Amino acid sequence: MRKFIIITAALFAAIPSFAQKEQITKTGLNFGPLPAIAYDADKGFQYGAILQIFNYGDGHNYPNYDNKTYLEYSRFTKGSQLIQIQYDDRELIPGIRWSSALRINLDKAFDFYGFNGYQTNYDCARVTSKEGFGFKPFYRMKKNEYSFKSDFLGTINPNLKWEAGIFARYNQIGDIDYESINKGKDESAKFPTTVPTLYSIYEKLGIISKEEANGGLSSGIRLGMVYDTRDKEGAPTQGIWAEGHISAALPYISKIPFYRYSFTWRQYFPIVSHDILTFAYRLNYEGNFGKNAPFYALPFMTAMGEKDDADGMGGYRTTRGIMRTRVVGLDMAAYTAELRWRPVQFTAFNQNLAIGLSAFSDGCMVTRGRDIKALELLAAAPVKVYGQEKDSLHATVGSGLRLIMNENFIVAFEYGTPITHFMKNSPLYNQDGTGAFYINLGYTF
Repeated sequence: MRKFIIITAALFAAIPSFAQKEQITKTGLNFGPLPAIAYDADKGFQYGAILQIFNYGDGHNYPNYDNKTYLEYSRFTKGSQLIQIQYDDRELIPGIRWSSALRINLDKAFDFYGFNGYQTNYDCARVTSKEGFGFKPFYRMKKNEYSFKSDFLGTINPNLKWEAGIFARYNQIGDIDYESINKGKDESAKFPTTVPTLYSIYEKLGIISKEEANGGLSSGIRLGMVYDTRDKEGAPTQGIWAEGHISAALPYISKIPFYRYSFTWRQYFPIVSHDILTFAYRLNYEGNFGKNAPFYALPFMTAMGEKDDADGMGGYRTTRGIMRTRVVGLDMAAYTAELRWRPVQFTAFNQNLAIGLSAFSDGCMVTRGRDIKALELLAAAPVKVYGQEKDSLHATVGSGLRLIMNENFIVAFEYGTPITHFMKNSPLYNQDGTGAFYINLGYTF
């Protein structure tokens, strides 16, 4: 991580900022095919295919598009599969922006680090040691997720908009399937089945109720308001983008009805004009009305429109550098602060191209947790699962590189490290892991 920061800092100092070339106004179709060869510390190496199709029409919306189609099929070496179809259209329905998404995520070993952040202990030393091989599945569970949403965005005035949509998410959840993850492995490489998982401990103690333990359908409606003064969407450099939402998983069609709210404030400041240097930050709060929400509905940063809900808290879209779903509670707060610099911008092959560098800090924490006091009963057990008395801020720092085409097709390389990784004398040392590297698409916001 230190080498990565030093190299990035050197690039910031050594590469001159190219003068902004006059941009080409894109029209018609623009294809962004990619082999899905990437890496996410939470999922492992990715292989598959991605196709983004941007339709700029006659160019009157550029640098924004008229409509976009996103197709992906990926497999990951840590045992998951991902199928996504997304469509976003500004022109089909006059005065309305329509976005829909279908997502299938099949995961044999999904991350489960318990509830309430630091209240649940994470034994990083044991997971990362050679002797801890058989302990690795302890923080895993089986989770297959099938989700669909369709959202509509209408205009109240040029900057203020309303949102309304439907959603459905079906979860198949259970303890890790050792037979499946051991299939085809030599005896020496198979995970021993004698080690219980944290998920099974939570279920046995009743922290995860029988009703929610195996998942189920959550379906209902979302309503929201949006205030948006961004200069462009794919890579904004000035303006405000604020959203407030209420989600209702309705009775009769949802296994466990629940009602949640979210608020996200994003702002962009052009420190040096012409997209050269931008400071951006995001503040987010995800809350629940009452306590009646299944655990599988909690670890998300809500998004309507063409963006999908970001699963976390932890990972590329929420808090880069800490483990996915490390922070799960009834109410959660998060922030991101990021400095974005474009040292190189040019046109070639009838495309607007740029190289972007960034430095960031992310953070999140549980502000209202679920009841996990039953974990104290295991305080003297060989496996420590109860941690601190309450959660506190999980913060990270990192840097990244982006390859940008036409302001919308963006390939990102980023590395984040938890602050706790530097706190060797603290009981929180490595409680968020040791850092994570990501290859992905787009900006986080």
